Amino acid sequence: MTGMPAAALSLFPVPGVPEIDPGADLPEILADCIARAKLELRNGDIIAVAQKIVSKAEGRFVDLRNVTPSPSALALQYARDKDPRLAEVILRESTRVVRDTPLVLIVEHRSGIVLANAGIDRSNVRGDEDTVLLLPEDADASAAQMKRALDRRFGVRVGVLITDSVGRPWRLGTTGIAIGSAGIEAMHDMRGDRDMFGRVLQVAEVAVADSIAGAAGLVMGEGADAVPAVIVRGIQAGAATQTARDILRPDGEDLFR
Repeated sequence: MTGMPAAALSLFPVPGVPEIDPGADLPEILADCIARAKLELRNGDIIAVAQKIVSKAEGRFVDLRNVTPSPSALALQYARDKDPRLAEVILRESTRVVRDTPLVLIVEHRSGIVLANAGIDRSNVRGDEDTVLLLPEDADASAAQMKRALDRRFGVRVGVLITDSVGRPWRLGTTGIAIGSAGIEAMHDMRGDRDMFGRVLQVAEVAVADSIAGAAGLVMGEGADAVPAVIVRGIQAGAATQTARDILRPDGEDLFR
């Protein structure tokens, strides 16, 4: 079944990824790390890449010293207890505010993803407290570019997944999701298939890309010893045309916005 696991799933961390600077050739750096570690990319493999190093390579840094909060930012509850300059950058990266609280802003990012603070982060970012990192401008396009480069370098067809860690309604903790993908069946639609008792499945859609991102996140980690790239083997990827946007729930089906 294309895009779904066969008998087993294997995950291999890619060691030795250096600090990434703006303008870095990230696919070439990852390919060199894979080669030095005597790993390989096989046809159908997926390489899951942490959003942070993609954003760093794309120079998605903002110096808050250069940001002046707008009246809209200053009016937010979030800006009363948090940095109003950060509130302004969050608004710039968003299409709507879903929930404004003193602790967090839940927004719809310009990519369509609903998440806290537009995915803007300070952790594992070189610089002082005034330096923050935005999500990639277009994570699906970033994944597609990386796929083309890795396919050429290794002579195979792989999938690329750009991951980020997010919180979820009703549950504590964070988990990985796919914010960009290429060559992966991001959503596997099982509607119309039958269950083990012969009943027709009516709502069975499997978020394959998010499931892979969650598994890769366990290997990547979050702290100073984090590994920002993981090879995932066992799902036949490389040729699918879906992207991470295919996982986004349309407005008309969203009961919470």
